Amino acid sequence: MITIKNEIKKRQKNFWNQCLFHPTDAVEDPWGKRILDRIASDGAIETIRIYTMFEDIVYYDGNGILCYDFRLSDLRLDYMVEKGYNLLLAYGGMPDCISSTTANKTSVSKNKTRYKGKMWNSAPPKDYALWEEICYEYTKHIVERYGLETVSKWSCQCFNEPDIPQFFLSELPLSDESVMEHRLPAYCEMYKAFEHGIRRVSDSIKIGGPALSHRLDFLGGWLDYVKENDLKLDFISVHNYGTGITALNDGSKPARVLNSIKKHQEYVDVVTEHGFGDVPLLADEWGFSASGFRNREECPALMGRETEMFSAYFAKMIHEFINSDFKMEMLCICLSGQHEMVEDFSGFRNFFTMNFFAKPIYNAYILAGKLYENILTSEKQNENLFVIPTKNEKGNYSVLLTYSSEYLEDDLPEITEELTFDDDIQDKKVTVYCIDKNTTNPYRLYEKMGLAEIGEKEIALLREEGNIKPVAEFDAKEKISLKLTSNCVYLVEVK
Repeated sequence: MITIKNEIKKRQKNFWNQCLFHPTDAVEDPWGKRILDRIASDGAIETIRIYTMFEDIVYYDGNGILCYDFRLSDLRLDYMVEKGYNLLLAYGGMPDCISSTTANKTSVSKNKTRYKGKMWNSAPPKDYALWEEICYEYTKHIVERYGLETVSKWSCQCFNEPDIPQFFLSELPLSDESVMEHRLPAYCEMYKAFEHGIRRVSDSIKIGGPALSHRLDFLGGWLDYVKENDLKLDFISVHNYGTGITALNDGSKPARVLNSIKKHQEYVDVVTEHGFGDVPLLADEWGFSASGFRNREECPALMGRETEMFSAYFAKMIHEFINSDFKMEMLCICLSGQHEMVEDFSGFRNFFTMNFFAKPIYNAYILAGKLYENILTSEKQNENLFVIPTKNEKGNYSVLLTYSSEYLEDDLPEITEELTFDDDIQDKKVTVYCIDKNTTNPYRLYEKMGLAEIGEKEIALLREEGNIKPVAEFDAKEKISLKLTSNCVYLVEVK
């Protein structure tokens, strides 16, 4: 029995319907627009993180004057604004023309280059004053184009993952010495120049960093620098990946929500210890595993990204964050590997397959977007049930729940649970949505069909399977009966 009490436990702003859209330059292309159109239409995402891609903007003219071509950037941002997205802008990458070197670049990709043959310049600038000028000119441009009122609702962060060689100083090893003696000082100078450049435009624009990969010593050192130099810091951004492919493959750290909660607690401890406990902390990238550009070829366990396991992980993680003492501001799922697919189901970290079948994780985002801000108290007996009961001012209920074990395996018995409300709901309508092994799950249907090839008929069938729709609609009764299987996710609306 699950009982929803008519008692508000807390008010919780939605922090979970956010994402990183990668590659940013796919916004220019039909397949990228198709994804963004669908997400906007379904209301699945509120805030999108993208890169400013300074490498497409900044150049020297024939007279050695620093110049700017904003056309591609405008095209991308115009589309995002048109679709109604709030934005988190990561200021990068480093333009070759102001870089301290162009000899060391990384792909950050499964292939030898990034999307469209590009590479990531991992070097700091040759002159931090030039970096400040670029940050100033870009910010001035977007304020002139979109207005200060709009841009002030966005968030701007300095660079991406400066604590690891994939994004910063790639020629150096990932050692304590390289992080603290080279990467940290260089990034601190970059952040100071970034802060100065943006504040020359306006103090009302929200700025932060460091989009940390994982190094706690780097985070603490950078926070000390920010404090010592009295720099503006409106938010602190970190990445939260619960495990990685090496630990998944050797079994030392299987996927579980507790991994993500423990990691966030480590960040909170460092931020608090260094005197920034009141500054909003946001996870601008998350996933149950790192390595968005890897799939089942490197790690069979990544096939969980195709199944009901990932949607259960997401629902359970929201539950755990809401019921913790964390002040979570933003939780952006990283959509990467989208351009790497050569088949539909292979374990990449994205919302849609190559033939545009919506995955369970995507539909979990649609369902989670239906939750209200008033979190209610509830009672239940089963320790594997995780319930998020919400209510709005009109008296409507929206209840998200998942039934999953610690390691999200297919190891729980099928059960039936009764959902009841202390409030009288007799005059209301009930709508039930479900994601499980047999519902709203293209990959599981594909498995059952035993398909070797997918033709037009199968594509239509699997696309329809991925379209979330009610599994039941009826007049409210005293009890609502739900059949639960391992890693199912339900949303029950009572209006």
